Amino acid sequence: MIFKDTEFILKDGRKAILRSPCEGDAEEMLRFITQASGETDFLLRYPEEFDGFPVEKEKAFIRGNCDNPNGMMILCLVDGKIAGNCQIAFRTGMKECHRASVAIGLLQEYWNLGIGTRMFEELIRTARARDGIRQIELDFIEGNSRARGLYEKMGFRITGVKPDAIRMRDGTFVNEYMMIRRL
Repeated sequence: MIFKDTEFILKDGRKAILRSPCEGDAEEMLRFITQASGETDFLLRYPEEFDGFPVEKEKAFIRGNCDNPNGMMILCLVDGKIAGNCQIAFRTGMKECHRASVAIGLLQEYWNLGIGTRMFEELIRTARARDGIRQIELDFIEGNSRARGLYEKMGFRITGVKPDAIRMRDGTFVNEYMMIRRL
């Protein structure tokens, strides 16, 4: 799915643009995810897991997202740089087609500017526009209180826990929590 370009003003007065990624974004998207993964332990990969990741594979990922009628990715650009991204994926099986999953990532220098809230508003709007979607789901890693606060602000509630689902670099295990927002 393609997201229609949207501009909005950040809390600091700068302009931000939400748009679908294009193949020309592949290298910067890899830089973004590598940087974001290094800024927090709350994403599912460490930065070195992206070392040597082929740009062509990222381009194929972008094409797949844009061509997929059951999913959409949105980039947030500030001053021409990727500040964050988010995704929504709609389930398609007969027993699960009322569900959608979402994910979000944001570089630390762009925290507290309203980007996360705005991206979630667009994800929720997209889910509501799809016939039959009754709930949006996400997971977050134990200890990520900033993300949890945003998710709860956006109407998500914890519905379950996956004990010891995440193994940290130091060998410790932490829980992963599931959240749902009903539409």
